[in-house]
Amino acid sequence: MPSHLKERRLILLAAVLLLAGGILLFRYFNPGLPPGDQDNGGLFLPDGFESVVVVDSVGRGRHLAVRDNGDIYMKLRAPDSLGRGSVALRDTDNDGKADVVQYFGDYADTGNYGNAMRIHNNYLYFATAGEVYRTKLDPGSLVPTAPTECILVDDYKRAKFSHIAKPIAFDGKGNMYVPFGSPGDACQENDRQPGSPGQMPCPQLAEYGGVWRFSDSKPGQVQSDGVRYATGIRSIVGMTWNQQTDALYAVQHGRDDLHRTWPQFYTRWQSALLPSEELLRVDSGSDAGWPYYYYDHMQGKKLMSPEYGGDGKKEGDGATLNQPLIGFPGHFAPNDILFYTGDQFPERYKNGAFIAFHGSTIRAPYPQGGYFVAFVPFKDGKPSGEWEVFADGFAGVDTIVYTSDAKYRPSGLAQGPDGSLYVTESEYGKVWRIMYKGDRKKFNEQSLTAMHNRKSTAQNIRTPDSVKDNLSVRVMGQGAVLYGKYCANCHQANGMGDGTRNPPLAGSEWVTGDRHRLMQVVIHGLSGPITVKGVGYNEAMPSHAYLKDPELAAILSYVRQSWGNQAGFITTHEIPRNRRKKDKLPTP
Repeated sequence: MPSHLKERRLILLAAVLLLAGGILLFRYFNPGLPPGDQDNGGLFLPDGFESVVVVDSVGRGRHLAVRDNGDIYMKLRAPDSLGRGSVALRDTDNDGKADVVQYFGDYADTGNYGNAMRIHNNYLYFATAGEVYRTKLDPGSLVPTAPTECILVDDYKRAKFSHIAKPIAFDGKGNMYVPFGSPGDACQENDRQPGSPGQMPCPQLAEYGGVWRFSDSKPGQVQSDGVRYATGIRSIVGMTWNQQTDALYAVQHGRDDLHRTWPQFYTRWQSALLPSEELLRVDSGSDAGWPYYYYDHMQGKKLMSPEYGGDGKKEGDGATLNQPLIGFPGHFAPNDILFYTGDQFPERYKNGAFIAFHGSTIRAPYPQGGYFVAFVPFKDGKPSGEWEVFADGFAGVDTIVYTSDAKYRPSGLAQGPDGSLYVTESEYGKVWRIMYKGDRKKFNEQSLTAMHNRKSTAQNIRTPDSVKDNLSVRVMGQGAVLYGKYCANCHQANGMGDGTRNPPLAGSEWVTGDRHRLMQVVIHGLSGPITVKGVGYNEAMPSHAYLKDPELAAILSYVRQSWGNQAGFITTHEIPRNRRKKDKLPTP
């Protein structure tokens, strides 16, 4: 054979081998996974990861579960217009996008706090504000056709209830675990009132503030049918059973605004970061300390709550309580936890914990925090390193001044049969599927460099500077401009009123008192005689409902912080419910 033909054959053979090798390599690193979106659905991820948006705007999503055939089930925070509180998703052409969307639910979906969605023993379990249900999954049907069974009923309406989420977990031994959150913040004599002491002993601990164990299959159970498994936990939204360690794990929401109730002990900066959100291993008989104690991740200790003699420094018997495996910054709002058992992701993720942080509402005057998915590496059932940022970008903005600024808020996590990680959010009902497309063997610390940088630089994640990151200057500036435009003509630029028709705002009990009354006066208007600082006025106050929520919050914050007034800020998330409801306004 001529030499030039031999060369051509060798070149052709090499090309074929390279092509075959490339195909094999592609298949090895991309085992049947769909392509990710060009922008990863807006997410920032470690090197080698991609994300595809499965579906968008199907209803405010909470927890979700993925079946072994890839079907997705998501619990909605509230039912749709036809009373259906769940939605099922199916991707029929394997492009990563759901092309079948079906709503379902033949049960009473009470309240506005639908939460749990888990698959156990071929049943789909889910929870509303007051019930835990299950329905049998059909082999060939996307939406269950079997009757819905009520497994547990909680008559939460008997008490003024604040923390009614009902995540669920199963130990594989016929038991189901359900938390009952606290009816208030810190078991005070007068809930959330500045300086109000705590009740000792706290009567709420008899029925609330802990985890109860029930049968996973007995219909119609009530709380008294269960056994209290653990206590001293204020509010759990994310909870799971770790099969590797055969133990229950939960992430706790810490208590609310420490500065507002105890300003003599806590600055606004401390209140923005404390108390810590806790990742707990919850063993039988354990006590995490609520309401008597809270965790301070900056000091690395459980400290006495101020309602029970604490001052931000006293430890008391805190060291004897169930300590968190990790303490996260305050108000990140952990809404779900998942231990990763798949093989798609690099080895360092195996058996580690993903946590979805829903995001804060009460960090003002500092940027709101959370709104991302974290990862905690585990070894031998314990964290083996610091928590990391795994997925960020959900909020869509760099600085979250008001909660409503965040476009999406991560809420639920689930693992697919191929090892993909699914994330849902609670604003619109968007679902992301996160996949690894790189070389698992080459994944290392350098692959995490960008995410490590986000942990130290992103405004929603890093620890804020107590001076430079105080947003009150910005809010007050916005409020001053808006006040000058909409309010100063009547109440005057100095807040002193005109002395005859329009009352003063400086030192006014209407301004510095009940915040909800003030919001409703500005939103809905007010007419009729009133008394301000001992002087009678009878001029109509027009409605300002035409202003946007952030504008109203800025004006209200400005008047509560100006001319010697020293009341708290009003946040954007407080405005909507006062738009919807007009109370009979009491006089100060």
